[in-house]
Amino acid sequence: MRGSLSIRRVLGILGWPRSSHYAAPKQRPVLDESLAKAVHAIHHASGRTFGARRMSHALRRQGFDVGRDRAAVTMQRLDLTLRTKRYKHYTRNTKPAPALNILNRQFDPAGANEAWAGDVTYLPTQQGWLYLAIVVDLFSRRVIGWATSHVADTRLALAASELAFATRRPKPGLIVHTDQGCQYTADLFVAHLAEHGAVQSMSRKGNCWDNAVVERVFRTLKHECLGEERLPREMTRVAVIDFLAGYYNHERLHSTLNYLPPAEFETLAAQRS
Repeated sequence: MRGSLSIRRVLGILGWPRSSHYAAPKQRPVLDESLAKAVHAIHHASGRTFGARRMSHALRRQGFDVGRDRAAVTMQRLDLTLRTKRYKHYTRNTKPAPALNILNRQFDPAGANEAWAGDVTYLPTQQGWLYLAIVVDLFSRRVIGWATSHVADTRLALAASELAFATRRPKPGLIVHTDQGCQYTADLFVAHLAEHGAVQSMSRKGNCWDNAVVERVFRTLKHECLGEERLPREMTRVAVIDFLAGYYNHERLHSTLNYLPPAEFETLAAQRS
């Protein structure tokens, strides 16, 4: 109809706004190849768990001037999806605690080896459950003790705690916080803490928030390290220890630590003091 009807008339018949005729399509900028490779590598190393905020911090540590929005757009253009999280709900037990909650959710001590927290969790394998006990220094969120077993008994908790005391050698008065599991209420474990001059602290029954830092470590481990497929027990044990002692302590960025790995956070704190 060119020459017979005006553009205004044609658009009016079609019911389209005039701006649609003059608007030029926006061209998306070409995606930087080196940035795309770095995003892919970080996404793979994190087990498909880094969102835009943590991705932007990881990229800046590698020299890329990338904010959260650009990181989100880049991940979207690369079609990178995140692994979904699963949650488990527990029932509450109202029995009185055998030890006081001395820590009382004070998860930010002034220095290293002032307050530790520990717990036991279970991991599925092809041969059944693998039980993991860890000890975390609350100052740096660093995992300083760990042990695995096919039995969740007091010996498992003792092995993780002994490793922490052997490597850190804290002064007397250290607070060691756990839940009220039978591993930590046992006379053997209570005597172990007394021998090292540590003060025992325990969460309230059925209150996971009283030991939130360790619960968060377990969630990160299960979400970022272990996939949906069940591996052989020994392979699972090796993967878990490598993740905690290597990646989690020395590479993973923690928002609580101003996006630094725990080992680096401890080193910088020691230099400042």
